[in-house]
Amino acid sequence: MLIPGEAQPHFENLIYMPMLLTILSKDRQIFEKGSCKFNDPYIKLVDKALERVQADLKISSDYLRANKMKLIKGKTEETVTTYTFIYQGYEDQRRYLNARLKNRTAELMELYLLY
Repeated sequence: MLIPGEAQPHFENLIYMPMLLTILSKDRQIFEKGSCKFNDPYIKLVDKALERVQADLKISSDYLRANKMKLIKGKTEETVTTYTFIYQGYEDQRRYLNARLKNRTAELMELYLLY
């Protein structure tokens, strides 16, 4: 059995959103300690992005839980990271290029910061 098409974005959110939360949280700390003339606007911008990421992550987590799906992160090697998508007892192993993970996370960061 294949993973349903509508589940794919939710699985990928569980890959990317935690990375995005980590990066944004670290960036927020940098702004808090930074020497920018006006730190508050940057902190507010990052806080809003964090709220949106957390909300989307919750939606995807709830979707997977309701549909008895699970994501398991496997090995991270030099160039790829393996993830296992589990759906109704079936496992689908997928390998993601680490460069792609980084680039997609950067794309998502831009989206969440701009909107």
